[in-house]
Amino acid sequence: TVGSGGSSSISFSSIPSTYKHLQIRCLVRGAYGLIVINSDTTTTYRRHWLYGDGASTGAGSDTSTNGWDVIDSSNTANIFGVNIVDILDYTNTNKNKTFRTLSGGDYNGSGEITLYSGAFYNTSAISSLNLSMSSGNFNTATKFALYGIK
Repeated sequence: TVGSGGSSSISFSSIPSTYKHLQIRCLVRGAYGLIVINSDTTTTYRRHWLYGDGASTGAGSDTSTNGWDVIDSSNTANIFGVNIVDILDYTNTNKNKTFRTLSGGDYNGSGEITLYSGAFYNTSAISSLNLSMSSGNFNTATKFALYGIK
């Protein structure tokens, strides 16, 4: 849980290799969040998304070397975005890493739900995750939890 004054980043380090998949669950208030794997900002990250807001839908894709921009939030006071990020086969060194994210948020009476899928083009086992905001800090009371899935 982010304390008073906010935080520029959240890190999970020394992730054990005893699970099949990883899952991050978070309640976020701020801007969009970015996940960087093993401190790697040189390998290509790719993502696709589908979204809907009750009135319209859309889809898109992009690439980045800065990380996965897959955590949605809300900038509205006291309203948090909800995200579940699955990182599949995170210890398998024979393939690139894939992920999926389901996120949603309320924007003061309107809202949006987004489904992301993507890949991290690196076969290294994942041992650390760093989460940061695309700009600014995670706001006070933002919560993150990392789970290992057997």
